Amino acid sequence: MQIIADILMVIRNGAKNGARKTKIMYQANLSYRLLNDYLDYTLETNLISTSPEDKSQYVITPRGYEFLEKYVKYSQRSKQLEEQLQQVTNEKALLERSYVSRSANSGSRNSSSKQNRKVDSSAG
Repeated sequence: MQIIADILMVIRNGAKNGARKTKIMYQANLSYRLLNDYLDYTLETNLISTSPEDKSQYVITPRGYEFLEKYVKYSQRSKQLEEQLQQVTNEKALLERSYVSRSANSGSRNSSSKQNRKVDSSAG
């Protein structure tokens, strides 16, 4: 989806009459083969069309604008969720370092002390 959004943004930000393949390829950072694959797909799905005045120019359709608007909202929400997940992960790590690790370590020290005592008492 990111590549499709990149292509649509290049076309949207281009001149009023759209953008040519070369501009899309360089600004979306695509190989010529990938560019053609994605242009074919976006044409088939009616996200873009060729300009009626110049068939070498690509323009965004109303459906393409709708996709781009929804994708931007999705992308922003996804970024917010990733940031929240990172905060939760950091909080969990802090809790584990502060509480769980200490009690787990002291518990393992106690059990090894008990084992050492058993060995000592059985030897003597």
